[in-house]
Amino acid sequence: MPWLQLRVDTHSEHAEKTENALLFAGAASVTLQDNANQPILEPGLGETPLWDQTRITGLFDAEIDTSVTEAKAASFLCELLPNAHWEQLEDKDWEREWMAHYKPIQCGHNLWICPSWCEPPAPDAVNLLLDPGLAFGTGTHPTTFLCLQWLAAQPLKDKSTIDFGCGSGILGVGALLLGADRAQGIDIDPQALIASRENAQRNGIAPERFPVSLPDQLPSEPVEIMLANILAGPLIKLASQLVQLTQVGGKICLSGILSSQAEQVKNAYRAWIEFDTDGEHEGWIRLSGTRVR
Repeated sequence: MPWLQLRVDTHSEHAEKTENALLFAGAASVTLQDNANQPILEPGLGETPLWDQTRITGLFDAEIDTSVTEAKAASFLCELLPNAHWEQLEDKDWEREWMAHYKPIQCGHNLWICPSWCEPPAPDAVNLLLDPGLAFGTGTHPTTFLCLQWLAAQPLKDKSTIDFGCGSGILGVGALLLGADRAQGIDIDPQALIASRENAQRNGIAPERFPVSLPDQLPSEPVEIMLANILAGPLIKLASQLVQLTQVGGKICLSGILSSQAEQVKNAYRAWIEFDTDGEHEGWIRLSGTRVR
């Protein structure tokens, strides 16, 4: 099916109203993008921040009258659409186009992350089947890749694990496929818990080996491997809790940290953790170490 897209460049304070105007005019979908190379790296809990300069794109059936559609959107705003521009979108099989962007990723000598529609490149390796979804964690982001790379190098046989901020469950499932005995996924987002359960099932992990819960249902006993791929702010705030959930002599792996934040995060854990060499990928840092006290 052919499509037209209407692109509107606006400021963050007008973004929501402009988005609603395009939906009012009949857009099948609306996307918001950064229009000034302004990254948003660490939003507060419950916040949905936008870029100062925001590009809003509405997708419309190619059979519409563009003048009528644009006028309808403008009537919702009670003003002309700012910097509006129509573009014809090439007719493609968009599901296949989207799928083509996701390829198997090697995260260690014997660990691959594979979309379910791809043949594993190394059938004899540990192949974690994971499709992109609503929860964070597909292996494509540097922070997830760094954690998986670390996991693939650990002796995990029969270990107990927590995946704190589990998102898609990729780290917990990965640990189990690599030999861990049991993992618990913890996240504040109910959608993440659903995604983690589904991904565990996709990989043949029994529910009792990977229970998932909100943070008010923490395990009663500390574990041997703590994984926390969240962000620097929460890692600092939760330092004491994450350490207490890790056995003395156990390993901890922290990610979601920019290189400029690494020392601040380390300082929050130094009283308990002896750190190893940092991992780095595309400006993101992984911190790992052993709980010594």
